[in-house]
Amino acid sequence: MDKGLSSCCRGLLVLEDGSVFEGLGFGYISDVVGEVVFNTGMTGYEEVLTDPSYAGQIVVMTYPLIGNYGVTDEDFESSRIQVSGFVVGEWCLQPSNFRSKKTLDDYLRENKVPGLYEVDTRAVVRKLRVQGVMMGAIGFGKPVDELRQRLQQATRYDAVDYVQTVSTSQAYLWDGSLRIVEKVPPKKDQVRVVVADLGTKFNILRSLHRRGCQVIVVPCHWQAEQIWALEPDALLLSNGPGDPALLRYVIRMTRNLLGKLPIFGICLGHQILGWALGGRTYKLKFGHRGSNHPVKDLRTGRVYITTQNHGYSVDEQSLIGSGAEVTHINLNDGTVEGLAHQELKVLSVQYHPEASPGPLDNGYIFDEFLSLVTGRKQSEDEGEEWARTITSEK
Repeated sequence: MDKGLSSCCRGLLVLEDGSVFEGLGFGYISDVVGEVVFNTGMTGYEEVLTDPSYAGQIVVMTYPLIGNYGVTDEDFESSRIQVSGFVVGEWCLQPSNFRSKKTLDDYLRENKVPGLYEVDTRAVVRKLRVQGVMMGAIGFGKPVDELRQRLQQATRYDAVDYVQTVSTSQAYLWDGSLRIVEKVPPKKDQVRVVVADLGTKFNILRSLHRRGCQVIVVPCHWQAEQIWALEPDALLLSNGPGDPALLRYVIRMTRNLLGKLPIFGICLGHQILGWALGGRTYKLKFGHRGSNHPVKDLRTGRVYITTQNHGYSVDEQSLIGSGAEVTHINLNDGTVEGLAHQELKVLSVQYHPEASPGPLDNGYIFDEFLSLVTGRKQSEDEGEEWARTITSEK
């Protein structure tokens, strides 16, 4: 279906509060239900579409023009589109980018994901900012009442364990590609990091591999004994979708490994560590999603611009007496953005250091993690050499 044909297909976005927003269809024309959230990034729609943390959600982009640099495989964060639906103000029919392999419309159709354009996205975002994120439905050729009824019957986002749907089913070794692990590979002189895949983004794995780590990714349901059998030097709990309170099996695994090896958590992994240390999480009104969120490192006083994608936050008061230290805070709303526990060798951040909107200013967290593992602080020369390598690769 080309853009002209898509423009004949009128669609609706219906929210659970009764609000209705009209638009035109593009991508794969089908009906879908999900939690409606918004992302404030001006670029990065490929990463948004393929980020497993968006599983079960309809994403509204606040930037008005999307698709203008096309779609490039090298920029994907997973092997497929993860969002349930995509809502934009305008999409670009003819992208201008020598790296582009296809249009946004082509990519959505290939992955059978519906899109809406010519939607008043500003009005949608204002609604969500005031009332909070809510369930919604995208429909084509359906009366409003039918879509509202479908919304009433749908399972709520908070009640579904989406991690099970996005995690790998087999352990694999990441060395730039995915190689299934049938037996424990030789460690050589590398730091072996086991990544518990709660919905990991490829760039987390790339960031570790570029630093010389041997990276083994394992399914979310693996128990502590299975992970320990891989003889890891460290464990990384990845990002992922949904409510961390549903992931009791991951929290239990994490608790069983606390103090036995260094553990690093990113986004959902950070929240899991909060639970494992005795804390709790709560749902934010409309979450943090975008590439422009200011975060302060309380240990140095430095402020970083970060990429974020989460709807839950660790409750700082629930960690009192746990021995955990809050290391980072969000300057927009004061929420917890980082934790550390010196005795247990735990480190975590709520934001995505691998996304690097700076583009390299948040990579220091990976270096800090590896220093925790090896006991050796990376020198400035090594850090600069790594930055040059990444820049040249791009």
